[in-house]
Amino acid sequence: YAAAEGSDALVIVTEWDAFRALDLTRIKNSLNSPVLVDLRNIYPPAELERAGLQYTGVGKPSRDVEGDAVVQ
Repeated sequence: YAAAEGSDALVIVTEWDAFRALDLTRIKNSLNSPVLVDLRNIYPPAELERAGLQYTGVGKPSRDVEGDAVVQ
């Protein structure tokens, strides 16, 4: 959680079990912007959206905090 504190985004680059059960509300509140990039697709987009995070995953559409697709 210390790595997220004051960061502009959080990028998940591993499938380690320690990262599969993050407190997403705590992550959102720690970030300057609620942006999470999941390069391993370990989180369902809907779960991240419910936590108020803007989601980007590999091979999946990016989603803003309202759950709408983001055009890139």
